[in-house]
Amino acid sequence: MIELEGVPELIDPVMVAAFEGWNDAGDAASTAVAHLEREWKGEVFAALDAEDYYDFQVNRPTVYLDGGVRKITWPTTRLSVVRVGGDKPRDLVLVRGIEPSMRWRSFCNELLGFARELGVEMVVILGALLGDTPHTRPVPVSGVTSDPDLARTMDLEETRYEGPTGIVGILQEACTHAGVPAVSLWAAVPHYVSQPPNPKATLALLNRLEDLIDLRIPLGELAEDARAWQVGVDQLASEDSEVAEYVQTLEEARDTAELPEASGEAIAREFERYLRRRDGGPGHATESGDSSYLRDTSSGRTRPPKPPKAGEAGTGAGDDASADAQDARDLPGAGEAPGAPETRDAGGDPDAPDTPGPSED
Repeated sequence: MIELEGVPELIDPVMVAAFEGWNDAGDAASTAVAHLEREWKGEVFAALDAEDYYDFQVNRPTVYLDGGVRKITWPTTRLSVVRVGGDKPRDLVLVRGIEPSMRWRSFCNELLGFARELGVEMVVILGALLGDTPHTRPVPVSGVTSDPDLARTMDLEETRYEGPTGIVGILQEACTHAGVPAVSLWAAVPHYVSQPPNPKATLALLNRLEDLIDLRIPLGELAEDARAWQVGVDQLASEDSEVAEYVQTLEEARDTAELPEASGEAIAREFERYLRRRDGGPGHATESGDSSYLRDTSSGRTRPPKPPKAGEAGTGAGDDASADAQDARDLPGAGEAPGAPETRDAGGDPDAPDTPGPSED
């Protein structure tokens, strides 16, 4: 039994998770959860034992000075909670960490133990993959699930991918088998500009998350950062004729593929977001959030018992930033196949859209 003495009963909680590593191209997904934690002042209430899940030769601890005292930060996964204010307050359980090096089934079981104890109603896992998408167009974000009913009711894709996977795919399947509704949101990052950070992809993920859970997310300076990022990439591309020609080819392919999407549905989706942001809309969130309800758990916190070691159950620079949340379901290159460009182990996952194209590996 997991005991969370410092956390009160939560209101309609949703767990939002992201992990650095293979499923985090451009650091877009982990940066999105970090943004939520920062904007809503999340308070960490639990951390998984680093020695259970991480190889310290792969993810090394770091040493820092705190008032002249040397301290160590260990690679791990931490959970925090935020209360989003407004007319209909609700809570988010934020999970941010590094893809584990080992014992993935135990890792997922431990996270699901927290989800059950906290009464989490849905798990949303953020990911980012490399794809054949031009940096000048809105970032494609696709929502996928393994639950046919959830796919139908929330207008999501039902994943049919087969192949290598990362912790995002494993956690989603663990949620499905445990009866916990789970959705993965995937942003496609241009493979030719995969270095982090990628604020445009982070912004796109947050916009799609905003639509999915019906909350207004304070974006801070993220929209301006996304515009500045695109201006910088535009300048770099203009200095190389081959890159500029390649980007133009991607633009033409993207525009042709999305021609049917320039429809009333896409326009209505963007207009609804505009109205929510102008009027507050349902689930309007306070800019600072309300985290004072979480009591100090420094002395009363208990960590879940260690899981068993065996037998576990398993666009141009001036584009409106809000357009980054456009759902490009038929994006070429959003799928996964071996042999594509590699960057910082950030790649794809089986829960990414089942469409042809180069690997995000």
